Amino acid sequence: MIKISSAFDAGAIEVVAAQRCDDIRVNIRADSHADFRQWFYFRLQCAAGQQCRIRFANAGQCTYVDGWRNYRAVASYDRREWTRVPTSFDGSEMTIAHAPERDSVYYAYFEPFSWERHLDLLGAADASPLARVSDLGSTVEGRDINMISIGASASGKRSIWVIARQHPGEAMAEWFVEGMVERLLDRSDPVARAILAEAIVRIVPNMNPDGSVRGNLRTNAAGANLNREWLAPSRDKSPEVLAVRAAMHETGVDAFLDVHGDEALPYVFVDSCERVPGFTRRQDALQRAFVAAFKRASPDFQDVHGYASEKETKANLTLASKYVGHAFGALSLTLEMPFKDNADLPDEKVGWDGRRSKRLGAAALEAMLAVVRDLRADPLRERETDNTMARGESD
Repeated sequence: MIKISSAFDAGAIEVVAAQRCDDIRVNIRADSHADFRQWFYFRLQCAAGQQCRIRFANAGQCTYVDGWRNYRAVASYDRREWTRVPTSFDGSEMTIAHAPERDSVYYAYFEPFSWERHLDLLGAADASPLARVSDLGSTVEGRDINMISIGASASGKRSIWVIARQHPGEAMAEWFVEGMVERLLDRSDPVARAILAEAIVRIVPNMNPDGSVRGNLRTNAAGANLNREWLAPSRDKSPEVLAVRAAMHETGVDAFLDVHGDEALPYVFVDSCERVPGFTRRQDALQRAFVAAFKRASPDFQDVHGYASEKETKANLTLASKYVGHAFGALSLTLEMPFKDNADLPDEKVGWDGRRSKRLGAAALEAMLAVVRDLRADPLRERETDNTMARGESD
């Protein structure tokens, strides 16, 4: 008899009926303490060689319905290699049609990044003489909030911050960070060496450990969307943001990257800060330079498709990148990757996945290198730039 289970790290599903392989019915469950619905991750057993139809009955009532259009779920037998499987959406139900080759198969919304892998990433960083892992505080449920600091302290060095997985279901964000950390710790990599000569890179790989382990899409164990907590975080509701924000104010921030995934848009892009109060010409120039360098570094990155200029979050200071851009006058960007595939460079087998996210994280360092020396304001240069712009001159 077939069996569906999800009692494991990040597992999430509600079983409606599972007596026949050709008529399995499930519901996508809500976050543990909020009404966001999109993430799923479960195991199917005893269906090898049979044509299975797994119907997600409430897909049409999920938080991001557009996320199901042209979407394909991922499947794995060993939780290491994940491939896309045939998936359809009729506007109400989503259906996976798949004939597993083995008796045990896992299905997920996106390739998971496990808590064990997170701890392994911290361990690998702490073993490097280039890095230090520090504790910033604890989550609602008492899990550790850790930061990886890479680079030696020295006077005048820039402070670059990167955070990931404020929304825990956006697992591609921690894959991205893993690729970035691995490159920064490679002593033979000239890009990493050049950045670390100019800056200390501070990375929080997982902002939302509770939500990640619980299998939530967007919220922590108190039901808070952490990317709406930056203006007034609290110890009870959003201690994760409270701890990280306090550390930022201790170290200062010259550049900030908040890494996310977008359910609907099949592209890699950044959302910038030009509508934030006090946005400066220098911030604008840094954004433009970073984007141009990122496009050169990775064909996966583009600046044609993204969020509309009138999107209500563009100037919302409760969001991390908007708060940081305003509070520190820094280069501050939200990076978005797709849950589906990159429409510019589609991959029929895997779509957008962990490996591609890791490569993008490594490539992002080339964009950071292009701007690192300009991250601190030079008052003389800034006055000259303002005078040039006032005269209407350009390069």
